[in-house]
Amino acid sequence: MDQRRIRQNPHIRELTSEVVLTHKKLIQPYFVVDGITHKEPISGLTEVYRETSESLLRQVELDMEKGIRKTLLFGVPKAKKSKEFSFDFVCDQISLLKKNFGKDLFLSVDVCLCSYTESGHCGFVNEEHQCVDNELSVATLAEQALQFAQAGADCVAPSDMMDGRVKAIRTLLDQQKQSSTLIMSYSAKFHSKFYGPFRLAADSAPKSQIKDRSTYQIDPSHFNDAFLSSERDEKEGADILMVKPGLPYLDVLFRLSQSIKKPWAVYEVSGEYAAIELLAEKGLISREQAHLEAWTSFFRAGADMVITYGARHALDWINKN
Repeated sequence: MDQRRIRQNPHIRELTSEVVLTHKKLIQPYFVVDGITHKEPISGLTEVYRETSESLLRQVELDMEKGIRKTLLFGVPKAKKSKEFSFDFVCDQISLLKKNFGKDLFLSVDVCLCSYTESGHCGFVNEEHQCVDNELSVATLAEQALQFAQAGADCVAPSDMMDGRVKAIRTLLDQQKQSSTLIMSYSAKFHSKFYGPFRLAADSAPKSQIKDRSTYQIDPSHFNDAFLSSERDEKEGADILMVKPGLPYLDVLFRLSQSIKKPWAVYEVSGEYAAIELLAEKGLISREQAHLEAWTSFFRAGADMVITYGARHALDWINKN
């Protein structure tokens, strides 16, 4: 009976809770797409859309009314190229968001090339189409991050998993008087099968002779690789480190957050989120309670913040449950 006494009613359960969920710790992702004329639904992600410039502003405004003030923006260009990318479209969206919402909005922006390249890879494929050219890719990623920072991004989030990109970004930002810009590094990003809906949203699936991203994302069986990558990114100047995906890698999040004393983010990726949505659609799970349970597990495992497509619902769901 000793343990059951502290479980016997909601009041004592709340008082003794070790994890307290709050919407203030959640980050809402957005997709803004150049060249579309109306917002488009994303398969598996209920109430998440590929936004136009206009609909993005309205959606962010609505979400801020629900208490969500931390965001992660993904930009999708109108056309793909093999080189000489323009980041003007995303820079324009950053400027518009900051003009409309100012310091009330914390704006993180994804830094990667997968939506820009004809190959669908996160960097430049070499001339022989055998591998991704790390050094060439890093230089462009650093320039992309700088342009986003100059446009007004509070935080740049390199998700490409190229070696050395955090150092290159931090060096360039500091040289160009953008030292206050945070870097949130996808330091432990695994070669996962849970990214499907995202790749539809960002039009970012690999399309070259190199069929997948296993040569630069982390193998699911290699914890030490995740540790070494995260340790390197910390030393190179990352302010926030990340584990992605979330639920299949709670052990990784726990071990890394215990070993490296930096703020830790976890990304509840599109496949994880969609799985709960689809179970709920079939009447097999409580949508709200399942998402809350997943978020609780992330914080229990060591996360300081969670990127989730359901952030906009968090305040309502938490208050109800």
